[in-house]
Amino acid sequence: MKIIYFAKIREIIGKKTEKVDIPDNISTIEQLLFYLTTLGEEYNHALNDINKIHVACDQEYVGRDFNFKDCQEIAIFPPVTGG
Repeated sequence: MKIIYFAKIREIIGKKTEKVDIPDNISTIEQLLFYLTTLGEEYNHALNDINKIHVACDQEYVGRDFNFKDCQEIAIFPPVTGG
């Protein structure tokens, strides 16, 4: 699965994109985010507040319960801040 990271998440993880082998038992966005936090300390730090993270599947925003198995790419965005 191709995963694209944006803004602060990209900075912390240190990658713009990567291919990740997702275990077969993971099918929802929420499960995917929890799984990614297990890939290393930088992932855990970048994704530590998954309730505020925004996710898109093939360029369309999706919810936590969305089944991503048919997606070509997942984009992960940090919480939106204003100023």
